[in-house]
Amino acid sequence: MKSDRLLSILLLLQTRGRVPARELAERLEVSVRTVYRDVESLSAAGVPVYAERGRHGGIELLAGFRTDVTGLTADESRALFVLAAQGAHAALGLDAAFGSALRKVMAALPAPHRPAAERASRRILVDATRWRGGPQPAVDLEVLRDAVFADRRLRLRYRHSGERRTRTYTVDPYGLVAKAGVWYLVADRRAAPRLFRADRVRSARLLDDPVRRRPGVELAEVWEVLRRQVEERPGGLDVTVRVRRDRLDMFLRLTAPLLAGRPEDDGESEWVTARLTYGVLGETRQLLAFADQVEVLSPRRCVRSWPGRPVPSRSCTSARGRARGENPWSDGCLEVRFAPLTGRSQGRPKEGPCGVG
Repeated sequence: MKSDRLLSILLLLQTRGRVPARELAERLEVSVRTVYRDVESLSAAGVPVYAERGRHGGIELLAGFRTDVTGLTADESRALFVLAAQGAHAALGLDAAFGSALRKVMAALPAPHRPAAERASRRILVDATRWRGGPQPAVDLEVLRDAVFADRRLRLRYRHSGERRTRTYTVDPYGLVAKAGVWYLVADRRAAPRLFRADRVRSARLLDDPVRRRPGVELAEVWEVLRRQVEERPGGLDVTVRVRRDRLDMFLRLTAPLLAGRPEDDGESEWVTARLTYGVLGETRQLLAFADQVEVLSPRRCVRSWPGRPVPSRSCTSARGRARGENPWSDGCLEVRFAPLTGRSQGRPKEGPCGVG
């Protein structure tokens, strides 16, 4: 609606100062010509707004002009009180300020909308942590937060995954990101985007130097680049498995980030075929948790890489073995199986307690 758009323009100009007409058009998803018509409507209504042309021009309110806007709709009032990721405010030291801000907003709401807003805060809860995520290490975000808000450079002592020693970096922070209960520092190091887990930061020191971010680059843009690099890592190890149908839902939940496409499911078979992509061979040990509900079809080296956990072969479940009362899933035999592969080039693995190592 035009009235909503006029209000949006007014609020943007109050918070941003001078804003180019093209940027307003992109934010509001209208044409530049429509923006100029809206500016004329605001001016006709008594709002001291004007436009300046030129390279550094834009649309701006007269200096010192402010207006109180209390015309929130019922849905907007509810949206303000749906408390997403409450722990994020506590981690940043803003939980008290957040509660105070909500109380002030509640007092400023139109009286008819207050019950709906209060009800939304009691009926909707967003928990960003993962199921069975385990205890998270304590994270001190104070210095990282100060650097982000003060636009200062940081000196980090950081421990990478799988390493014991720490490394020292000087970085230019864009901001902090909380994803699935884990905090990350998004920063440039030597003008290249980097991602640092906050719980691996051994120490952080605020430097006197102002931050040196790449011009025109924002946090959301850098985060999207880094997120894609993590999720779309080239190479890796492709693993094909079969999953029992009665465990398929759990399997898909736990391996969702690793799935390479939808599983092959005809809706009737006892087993469903799925393909996973792991970063390194050692990550395939995740499949151990599924016991005999998963069968590894390929590659064989995936299963053979699990030291001390031999895999049952056909001899484990043979009639001779059953006659001796052997349990194919005992005596150190792995409960994740692999289908036998053919071909002379595969060679014969060393014998283990169940026939295959």
